[in-house]
Amino acid sequence: MTPMKKTRGLIGDAGVVFANAFAVTPLCCPSRSAILTGKYPHNHLVRNNSLSGNCSSAQWQKVMEPQAIPVYMKKSGYQTFYAGKYLNQYGHPTVGGVAHVPMGWDHWHGLVGNSKYYNYTLSVNGAAEKHGDNYQRDYLTDLIANRSVEFLESRKRHVPFFMVLATPACHSPWTEAPRYSKSYISTKAPRHGSFNVHGKNKHWLIRQAKTPMKNTSIQFLDNAFRKRWQTLLSVDDLVEKVIKTLEQVKELNNTYIFYTSDNGYHTGQFSLPIDKRQLYEFDIRVPLLVRGPGIKPKQNIKEPVLNIDLAPTFMNIAGYDTWKSMDGRSFLPLVDPSQNKTHWRTDFLVEYTGEGKDKADPMCPHVGPGETECFPDCVCEDAFNNTYACVRTLSKINLQYCEFADRENFVEVYNLTSDPHQLTNLAKAVDPTLLVKMNQRLIKLESCSGSDCRTVQQEEDRFDS
Repeated sequence: MTPMKKTRGLIGDAGVVFANAFAVTPLCCPSRSAILTGKYPHNHLVRNNSLSGNCSSAQWQKVMEPQAIPVYMKKSGYQTFYAGKYLNQYGHPTVGGVAHVPMGWDHWHGLVGNSKYYNYTLSVNGAAEKHGDNYQRDYLTDLIANRSVEFLESRKRHVPFFMVLATPACHSPWTEAPRYSKSYISTKAPRHGSFNVHGKNKHWLIRQAKTPMKNTSIQFLDNAFRKRWQTLLSVDDLVEKVIKTLEQVKELNNTYIFYTSDNGYHTGQFSLPIDKRQLYEFDIRVPLLVRGPGIKPKQNIKEPVLNIDLAPTFMNIAGYDTWKSMDGRSFLPLVDPSQNKTHWRTDFLVEYTGEGKDKADPMCPHVGPGETECFPDCVCEDAFNNTYACVRTLSKINLQYCEFADRENFVEVYNLTSDPHQLTNLAKAVDPTLLVKMNQRLIKLESCSGSDCRTVQQEEDRFDS
């Protein structure tokens, strides 16, 4: 959030910052699917960023899109608008191409495929709109800002609206706007915590990373870190532009504004150069800032909030008093000091299904099949058996317990109160009764659905008792 000075002032200072906001899975398509449906991945069934992993697949379109948040908002009388990246495989010719407009959206400007800043195609209400590399016409972050302004100025007055702006930033290829090409020119990735530290006693995928990292890896990740910040400056401008427009059309005081992301990111932690996908704090924590009617300014809330809580919160705002089949819950009570927070969750589930390639990478002869994302310097960031489920607790003692679906049945356990950077895996050192208790909790969370997930979160079998 460092580059987002305007956003922090216009949303965070004007409302609430959630200090413990998490994605329930640290990868784009499964996480975005969780935001749209309010469901954990084991219920929305999007496993990764591929069509075979159910990302914007025919099955997703048939089963999950009718249950997604825009459908409920439209039924409640809202005008709906979407601009930017949707799901990584959206627009694929085998599943409807650009003609497919997800249910519930009145105004649709969906990016075909994964993040790009130039030379992309949009589906504009089902028609292909191709863009080139002219900054004024095509830079996607700015285009999203401009089209959101057009919508706000032309929408039906006195009718509520629901608007989602999904910028490519700060995703690769990290193409900054020309005006920001000299910003943060000497900035480097932070060197503290687990940076360039060998992941001993961790899953084999983490242990395979080279420590110390090669200079080429460090140069690569520093450049990525700097360019990510540069791309975010345009997002900061977008936020300012939208809020100014809301003020001009006299809707700012009536509008809830949410700022968040679909996953975290690492740059050098445990000697992994760049990516997400891992179970650690740097990949599962996300920013969450909210302002809106009745929300007092300059609040900082510590309770754990998940991306599966966004859809129920939107429904709560729209007047629904039940979250249907959603696994999350509305967090509006947390921003109202008059409401009792006692029964808010103190733990939650994180789950991920690993991806790999069937064939070895010819550029990395020492890397066998089953691994992927092996760059730079042939350090692999994912594999088929990088498949895990975790219980993360936030209470008197902050713990994380993770089980891998591999031949080792590998387990990682961290006490984040004493070890916030997750340097020491305690799986072989903790009381076995705690492992049993957390395993049982994990089984409950992995099998929960809808209201069962919310009931499970209120049970009294806490780990700090």
